[in-house]
Amino acid sequence: MNTETKDNTILAWGLLLFLSLVWGSSFILIKKSLIAYSANQVAAGRIVFAFLAFLPLLITRYKDVDKKSLPPLIIVGLCGSGLPALLYATAQTEISSSVAGLLNALTPIFAFLLGVAFFGKRFQVKQLLGITLGFSGTLIIFFSRGTGNEQFPILMGMLLVLATFCYGVSANTVASKLKGLHPLVISTLSFSVIGPWALAYLLSTDFISVTLTGEANVSLIALLTLSLVGTFGANILFFKLIQITDAVFSSSVSFITPIVALGWGFLDGEHISLYIMLALALILSGVFMVKFSK
Repeated sequence: MNTETKDNTILAWGLLLFLSLVWGSSFILIKKSLIAYSANQVAAGRIVFAFLAFLPLLITRYKDVDKKSLPPLIIVGLCGSGLPALLYATAQTEISSSVAGLLNALTPIFAFLLGVAFFGKRFQVKQLLGITLGFSGTLIIFFSRGTGNEQFPILMGMLLVLATFCYGVSANTVASKLKGLHPLVISTLSFSVIGPWALAYLLSTDFISVTLTGEANVSLIALLTLSLVGTFGANILFFKLIQITDAVFSSSVSFITPIVALGWGFLDGEHISLYIMLALALILSGVFMVKFSK
């Protein structure tokens, strides 16, 4: 292993661990943001604050992109940030942050499936078994019951699954279509696609008046942290991780994020049942087989 390869390996694992911790905390931050704001406001606010952080860079970075890169950047903006932000905020109005974090672990499976289906990625039979295990864990969650007799909100759960599908689309798009672009350029331009629309929506709501009442302090801090750390900073690092590795390795942040999310959920008083722990074991075993079958 030469020096450059070794340095990239160390950097890759460092980024992977940091991103896992940051994104594992995203679900509890969404939960706290929803105390004062609606799901749509949380989603839009998450995008807007990140967009405003990227805005100063747009002036100097837009020249680095040719026209053929615009369609992939639009896909990354929508599937990597816009749609998942809305889907997670909406789903977490009825689903706990710990379960949302657990289902996020499906991301590497969708990254792999989409890579095989559309990006020419090769696969082994063992990986198909891993996919089966992963989705078996998902079914356990969908058909389990909470602390009482309430049924799991399957529709909201499907929104979370759709969000991980979107992440898989974004990861493969970056890896296959934007590998030559600097991560800062990818982040800046992808947010410039969705940021103005999110800002226009947010200003049309009562977001500002709710914030000015002073009763939304906790939610505002959570939303700012979610946006500036979990979205602005983490997106740059994630695209860098994809470029020095691949879409499936990068999506392996989902190995640790559900554990972090479960930890935050437990500390916040959420019920962590044996069904959840069994689902966690199956999903992570499935992801492990998909990633490390070789």
